[in-house]
Amino acid sequence: MKYIKLKKTKPWQKAISFHAGGLHESLGVKSGDKIPDNLMQAALAGKEGKLAKKQSQFKKNVLTGPKK
Repeated sequence: MKYIKLKKTKPWQKAISFHAGGLHESLGVKSGDKIPDNLMQAALAGKEGKLAKKQSQFKKNVLTGPKK
């Protein structure tokens, strides 16, 4: 599994590090396949476990970029 570190963009932020593919692994989806919407919603609701909930919130809030 690849380890990724995002650099801070502003002086008060801290660098973020995570494992690429961690959410796929937690949800049992093959790497490279799209996570189904119903499974993503279940992960956000916490039905797939605490770690999957944290990872899905990270994907939704940090990796997809700012809301427009």
